[in-house]
This record gives sequence, C-alpha cells and structure tokens, in this order.
Amino acid sequence: MYKFDFEPDDFQKEAFDCINNGKSVVVCAPTGAGKTCIAEHAIHRALNEDTRLFYTTPLKALSNQKFYDFGQKYGEGNVGLLTGDTSINREAPIVVMTTEVFRNMLYNTNFGNTKDNLKDVKYVVLDEVHYMNDEQRGTVWEESIIYCPTNVQIIALSATVANSQQLCDWINTVHAGTQHVYTDFRPVPLRHYYFDSSKPFDILPLLTPEGKLNRKIKPEKKMSFHSRQSKKQNTVKDVVNVLHKKEMLPAIYFTFSRKKCDENMEKCANINLITNEEAKQIRTEIQEFLKEHTYLENNKNLEYLYNGVASHHAGLLPAWKLLVERLFQKGLIKVVFATETLAAGINMPARTTVISAISKRTDSGHRMLTANEFLQMSGRAGRRGMDKIGYVVVVGTQFQTPDEVADLVRSSSNPLESQFSPSYSMVLNLLQNLELDQAKELILKSFGYFSSNDRLKPIITQQLNCEQTLAKLKSEKCPHGLSNEEFIEFNKLKEKYIVYRKLTRTLEKQAKQKGKKDTPEVLEYSAKTREMREQLQKYPCEICRGFKKHMKNLEIIERYEKRYKEACKNVAKQKDIYWNKFLAHKDILERIGYIENGVPTDAGVTCSMVRAENELFLSEIILKGVLDELQPYELASVICALVTEDLRSDVYPNQPISKNTRKALNRIKEIRKKIAILQRDYDITTEMYINSYYSPLMEQWVLETPWEDIAKQVDSSEGDIVRIFKRTVDVLRQLTILPNLSEELKQNAKDAINAILKEPVDVD
Repeated sequence: MYKFDFEPDDFQKEAFDCINNGKSVVVCAPTGAGKTCIAEHAIHRALNEDTRLFYTTPLKALSNQKFYDFGQKYGEGNVGLLTGDTSINREAPIVVMTTEVFRNMLYNTNFGNTKDNLKDVKYVVLDEVHYMNDEQRGTVWEESIIYCPTNVQIIALSATVANSQQLCDWINTVHAGTQHVYTDFRPVPLRHYYFDSSKPFDILPLLTPEGKLNRKIKPEKKMSFHSRQSKKQNTVKDVVNVLHKKEMLPAIYFTFSRKKCDENMEKCANINLITNEEAKQIRTEIQEFLKEHTYLENNKNLEYLYNGVASHHAGLLPAWKLLVERLFQKGLIKVVFATETLAAGINMPARTTVISAISKRTDSGHRMLTANEFLQMSGRAGRRGMDKIGYVVVVGTQFQTPDEVADLVRSSSNPLESQFSPSYSMVLNLLQNLELDQAKELILKSFGYFSSNDRLKPIITQQLNCEQTLAKLKSEKCPHGLSNEEFIEFNKLKEKYIVYRKLTRTLEKQAKQKGKKDTPEVLEYSAKTREMREQLQKYPCEICRGFKKHMKNLEIIERYEKRYKEACKNVAKQKDIYWNKFLAHKDILERIGYIENGVPTDAGVTCSMVRAENELFLSEIILKGVLDELQPYELASVICALVTEDLRSDVYPNQPISKNTRKALNRIKEIRKKIAILQRDYDITTEMYINSYYSPLMEQWVLETPWEDIAKQVDSSEGDIVRIFKRTVDVLRQLTILPNLSEELKQNAKDAINAILKEPVDVD
C-alpha cells in the first residue's frame, strides 16, 4: 500500500487491497469521504508497474481540474487530457478524459482486447459513476462498463446510492472479479440547521439528539406579495450575517436559478466578510488573472469579488468561473451563490452549505428535491483536514414545512436506475464488429436488463395477482359436479331458449291478431322451445341456489384471464424493451441505406463515427451534401442551429442570417421531416434540433465582430453563448476527421474552428 500524508480510513484500505489483488471495485461513499485517494492508489501502481490508467469524469470542467491537479502531483509529462475538443499528451501513463471519450474509444476497439486505443491500460477509474442515473447521458456509463475488456481493472467511484451492491453484482456479470466497498461514514460529520425568518439573527438545530424535528422551529407564515418581496430581500443577507458571526464561512449557497444567484450576491455586497490582508490578496490574485484575460477587466461582477462574495453558474463566462473557483479554493471568497451543478464534483470545499429551498422548478413543473440531490449538495460541506464539523443550513420558505425538511434530511439515498437506450451509433458500431446475435448478447448485459425485475415489479405483481385470483376462482367446485364447460353449455342453451320463447310468443300474438291459430311457424318454434326446455330440465342448474354466484365467477374469470394475458404480454415487451429498440433503430438504418445484409455501408461507417443528439440526422445532412458549398462562417452558422436546443422563448434576434445559411437550413428541414416520419413508424423519439437563434451571432463572430457587440444582441447570458459556440466546435471538429467527406469541407470546418476559438470562447 502506498503511503499518504494521512491515515486512510478502513473503506479506503479495503479498496486498496481489492486493487492490489487484481480485482475491480465499486466504491460507494458519501461526498467528501475521500474516494479520490483510491484512484490515486491505482495511479501510483500504474506508474510503478509501467502500465497506464485512464481516469474518466462526467464533465469537461472536472476533467480539466483533475488534469491540472494530477499534473501538479505526478508531473505534467505523466498526465494527458482527452475531452473531445482537447487532446494533450494522449500517450501518457495517466490520461484524464470524459466518460464519453472513453466509450467512443471502446467503440473503435475490437471488443474484448486492449490493442490500439487501450494499449498497456491496466486500470480505468469511472469517477461519479452514479451519473448512470442521468436521463440524457446515463447510458454512456453502462456502455463503458459493458465494452471494457475484462483484463482492465475498473475502479468505479460513486456517491451513496441505495443499490450499490446491485450495481456491483451487475458489473460482476459483465466484467467479473468485482468487489463492493461501502461506507456511510463521513470523516467530517455534518450538522443540520434551519433558518427561521422569525429569528433572523440565529439558526436553529434542525433535529434533536433523538433525530426528531426541533419543535422550536416554526413554519414560515403565508405572506402577501409585497411583504414576501420585502422578506426575500433580507433573508439572504440575514443568513450570511449569521454564518459570519458564528464563524461558519466559507459557504456555498445553493439556489436553483441563475438570476437568483446574481441577485443574492448583490444583496450581500455591503457585508464586510474579509480582512484587510485578505483584501490585498484578492486584489493581487485578480490582477494576475486579468493579465491573461484582459477582456474581464470591465466585468460588472468584479466589485463583488473584492467584498468576498461571488456567483457561479452556467451563464457566466468560463474564465470568470475559473477565477471564482481559484479564489474560493484559496479561502478568499467567503460565500459563493451557486446552482446545483457546482455540487457535481468541482473541487470547491466549504465549511457550510446553504440550501435555499427543498423544491425546484423543472420543465415539468415544481418538484421536491430527491434524497440524492440533497445529499450531493449537503455533501460539499466540511473540509477534510480543516474542519471538525461541516454545516448544512436549510432556509425556511412558505412553500415547505419544517417536517418536510426533516424528512428529507433523514431519508436514505435513492437507488440507481438504468437509463440505457440503444442509439443509431450503438447499432452501427456493434454491427461493424459483431453478428446480430452477438450484439443481442451485449445488449442483454445492460444494467437495465439486469435490474429489469425491479423495474417490472408492478407488472409482475399484477401478473401474480391475476394468477392467484384465477386459481382461487377455478378451485371453487360446482355442488352438482358440473364442469365450467358444461355450465357454459347450459347457459348458452338457456340464452337460446329465452330467445326462442320470446319469438314463439311474438308469432302466436301475430297469428291471433290475424284470426289464425297453430300456423306452421308457430308450431315449429313452439316445438323447438319445448325441446330446449326439456333439455334445460336435465341440468341441475335450474334449481341450484349457487347458479348466480357460479355465473358471476365465470364473468370474473373471463376478465382476469384477459388481464393476465395483457400482463404477460407487457412483461415480455418490457423485458425485451432494449433489444426491441435496438432492432427498431436497425430497421430504420436499413431502410435509409446505412445497413445492408446486416453490415454497415460506407454511409453507415461514417454515421457510426458521428457523435450528436441524433447521429442519423447529422449524417444525412453531411452525406446529402448540404454543407459542401458553404463558406466557413456559413458552415459554423448552420451547425450552430443544429446544436441549439429549443428555447423556451420564441424571441429571435433581429439580425438576418446569410442567404446560403437560410437555404441550407431549409434543405435540412426536409431531411428532418423524412427522418421524423421513419422514427414515428418505429416509435423512436430521438430529437432533431433546428434553431437559428444564435446563428446570426455565430456568423458575426467568425467574421471578426468584437465579443462586446455579440453579447449585447440577445438576452441570453454570455455563458450560454459560449456553451453553444463550443458545442458547434465539437461538431465541426468531427467534420475534420469523418471519412467520405470532401477535403474542401474538412478545410472549411478547420477554418471555422480557428475563427471561433478565440477569447472568451477558447477558455476552459
């Protein structure tokens, strides 16, 4: 075991032993418990053994941070970085990358061996593996584990989830030799407090020593709109003042709105949180940073940094967020107002976390925080080696009760749920290397399939209930020994008899009205009716008191048999849902000419290398020549429209886009229509975006319009513009390496990339 400058905890030692014994390991521990040192143990081994280690993270920002940290610790020559848009020292013994990059590597490696892309790689760290829960990107982690060669040791690091043992059991089925290491121990324990606005100069312990809600805490009073607005203006400042007075800073103050982050920062601008010495340090740090990033000199938020407060969210420029992170890590920023994305692993340790509410607005309306979301945010509190206690403060609001807060704090973590979903790229990549039955074998190795019994529990329960009810009903015997078939025969005869009897009476009445009697029809139907009556009298059912109950049972049996068949059909469908989706994608690819005789065509090979929301959509645009005649600024503008998701606002900038860009987008709409019809036929809902909101800005930016003029044309924040521009670069970079593309298109893509990647867009 390698020596650290601290005594490792028991769970860390257990994980070290697993790695030393050649085992893969799933480590599940609270945020801040020290999972990274387990990865560092594997790094030491890789360096000592002259092997290699890949370290994967869910976010580019986190990959950049790990690259920097590991470079400082192990030497810059020993560490590489791969994030899709960055490639540094890729042959290094330690390579940090996003999980998508690792999955893409596995696509391009013959399944089951470690040649080429994974040469000499002995260890793969999957950091933040609980991202498997991510609705949009969770499938990447499952694919990475499924495709990873079995001679590579997986070190999966996860925050606490309810079913980490199940996750380990699944990895054992696809990777073998995997051990589970779990702890709920936090080296820096947490204490939970509640801010009650009726006591603005204090915070109260949330729970009693017995774990019950502190009854001194009162629910927030319902207020009128005006009084509520007034109260909101004061609450943030009151909370920060209390934390400062109680020496509980630095703090991360979580809220769920970018706008609120900035407003909260402004409200705390006049609180004196820093010493004179710290003020000097802040000025020095900022001056040094601005030498490299001169465009930030007039940033409106600079004044707040000098007071020790800042906001941190996706709407800010990347370089600005980097400055805030550095100042906070050095203890110079005392309060950062942040959205929950900050809880996703960025190294910004705090003594206290403040959670502004336990509900948040989503695309589908307001909802309560999940236990995992709360744990992720609260887990940022408590700095190992610096704090004996970490503090979590929940701010009272009129939209939640103290009891609800206490329930959330006491609740255990949520389980991981599979987000596995076949895609066009997955189908094409698998079929390049495998036969269809081999591909099915891989699909059925997914965590989604492995955990399908849990997912299917409600349906299986319904199925079992139907079985039990049917068994009980069918076990009830007729007192006269008739079988159900005989009873049904009697009932049909009785129904027929009733019909004939009614007809006979009608015929007799009609004959009587005509002054006739015993016509041939009357005689015939009377005879048949008497004959049926005689047959009915042979059955004991006519005088049986249990007849009605028996009849009702048969009706219930019929209903339950129908339900049972539907449940069985549903179970079969749900159990094969992943394979059926795979086949649906395959069928579309065959119809559009990307697969022939079970093997990808040249167009299919190109599509297999595309990384996009909808690979088929982008491939069709490329291969149909839509982009071929575009100049670099027009090419960037079109791609920008394809990576911009639908905005909530329908407001578009007044600036026009070029004629060629508009023509290209019209052709693309026709392609989207064709694919949408195919996807509808196969019940596939993969999105296809065409949104030209930022396209005019992209054209101007590539044609050298200053950033200040770009940013003021739309209501969107600068960070959003940068994010879309970087997404555009990600796709343009693919155009430079995809097969079956003209050299002219590749060169235009390169020219567009070079024109886009200038400050502030090129800062990570």
